[in-house]
Amino acid sequence: MDFLSFFPVAMAQEAAQAAEKGPSLVEMLVMPAVFLMIMYFLIIKPQQRKAKEQNELLTNMKAGDEVVTTGGIIGKVKSVADTFVTLEIANNTNVKVLKANVTALTKSPAAAPQAVKA
Repeated sequence: MDFLSFFPVAMAQEAAQAAEKGPSLVEMLVMPAVFLMIMYFLIIKPQQRKAKEQNELLTNMKAGDEVVTTGGIIGKVKSVADTFVTLEIANNTNVKVLKANVTALTKSPAAAPQAVKA
């Protein structure tokens, strides 16, 4: 027998044993890392951005702004306290709501367009 004829057999046996061992540690860690990155950019990052916008809305709210609450009540802000906001929902009808329940700003008097006479 020739000594060189054993090399292909030995290499084939090594390849078969490597295939039986399974994936390496690096290969096993790559897939969960990819899933975590996908979850971060699709779920966590947008939620953080939305929370930041909500916090800015609550800190910049002032009297005269028209807002919407979580219950769907639309009203004009009369006064702002630390935790409460007083809304005027109709003539001489004021409602006191938690500041955290204000979800959106509908319009601001400064942003309302003024009618231009021709």
